[in-house]
Amino acid sequence: MKKIVVGVSGSIAVYKSLLLVRSLVKSGWEVRVVMTHAATEFVSALSFSTLSKNQVEVDLIDDDAWNNHVELGLWADALVIAPATATTLSKLVQGQSDNMLIATYLSAKCPVFIAPAMDLDMWKHPSTVENIRKLQDFGNYIIPVGHGELASGLVGDGRMAEPEDIVATLKHFFNSCDDLKGKKVMITAGPTREAIDPVRFIGNHSSGLMGICLAEECAFRGAKVDLILGPTHLSCNTENVKTIPVVTAQEMYEASMAAFDDKDIALLAAAVADYRPRFVSHEKIKKQGREWSIDLERTRDIAFELGMNKKPGQMTVGFALETENEESNAMKKLESKNFDFIVLNSLREKGAGFQFSTNKISILRKDNKILHYELKSKRDVARDIVDQVVTLLDETKAVAV
Repeated sequence: MKKIVVGVSGSIAVYKSLLLVRSLVKSGWEVRVVMTHAATEFVSALSFSTLSKNQVEVDLIDDDAWNNHVELGLWADALVIAPATATTLSKLVQGQSDNMLIATYLSAKCPVFIAPAMDLDMWKHPSTVENIRKLQDFGNYIIPVGHGELASGLVGDGRMAEPEDIVATLKHFFNSCDDLKGKKVMITAGPTREAIDPVRFIGNHSSGLMGICLAEECAFRGAKVDLILGPTHLSCNTENVKTIPVVTAQEMYEASMAAFDDKDIALLAAAVADYRPRFVSHEKIKKQGREWSIDLERTRDIAFELGMNKKPGQMTVGFALETENEESNAMKKLESKNFDFIVLNSLREKGAGFQFSTNKISILRKDNKILHYELKSKRDVARDIVDQVVTLLDETKAVAV
């Protein structure tokens, strides 16, 4: 039986939260409700208490007694904030712990699902857009708003998701928690740096965020992960993720070849240098004349060699960042490196590529199917990619049977 905390803030959509609590209880889950004072202006705490069969928390201090928001945050398997008003979104981002709901959120160790609800102009305002982005970057799950008639009489986006859709989202989430249980996964991530001299190097703009999100998603789904991570300011401290730090393409090659043998899945998300200086100066190179050239040599092709050494049952997934002829170039890479599928994104797409917290991808499969996705946070993109890994595993299993 799952334990769900439902956080309710002040919106006309509170009536939907009553139906949500009722549906969660009917699904066999234990539900506790936390309300803001504004929410009680729309629906009484008694109504939620009756439906949840538990006391409703509203105040941090009640009748000279302290309500333990820490205990509530640790108790839950999931926290669902529905509806989440513009004010509540802002407080969640800022950590403004002036009510029981925000305090519970800040103490929660469980996944957090946020179902926004507000009028069209508020939903489209840059402040709200930025708050949603930050909440996604924190690792929260945003449940998409609905489209329709709003309290103001306008028609557009901003409606709180329907209760049945929220319940379906939670069920899908919990059902996917173990779909990589027992699997061993290797992920390469981040840039490489190829030294020119002790001061300079050849590198790229990759932050490693996409690969880190993939590692966290795979670990969440039950896998044990080796994350081979190039030089970056980011880190991954998730349980069941072992980080192997590297700097150069050669170090990444050696770490990948050593780790791959016992792995079920390899996700090759790193931006590995194709070339490195043939000669590295041990001293800083001084300025000489008007021109200076560097003699470059090819680095080892990690994806190609893993693809050639892949054993039956092993899956390799590649990544392609293109600027022209995107799909045809990605398809050539898919075939030449023996990937099971390849993730394509284009630098031409606004908000995609390096140094963004978002990405817009297409997935190209060996059976010539191409799946296109909208611009999303890299955490959501990681879920889409791992969903495709699971789908392919299920298809392979079905064929074997």
